[in-house]
Amino acid sequence: MLIELAIAGLLVVGVFFTFVSAVGVIRLPDVYARAHTASQTDTLGAGFTLAAVALALGLEMPTVKTVILLIFIFITNPTAAHAIARAAHEEGIEPWREDQ
Repeated sequence: MLIELAIAGLLVVGVFFTFVSAVGVIRLPDVYARAHTASQTDTLGAGFTLAAVALALGLEMPTVKTVILLIFIFITNPTAAHAIARAAHEEGIEPWREDQ
């Protein structure tokens, strides 16, 4: 019962962060802010969701693969966001300012 509650809690937190990421990508004004929210909250959403999956699987080989996937996501999501922001900067896209 306790493990099932922990799994449900991790899933709820993961879905919350994924939802916040989706709303941020839709509502934020420029590519820099969108890349920031997509990398941080999406990484957390995937992290909590994969933690719930690993907890549900128990101590088996698929759990190890899930943890490896989690590490991969924690490395690649911020790297991709940095690459997107750098490409936008090199193309001369100005950050959004409130006085524009």
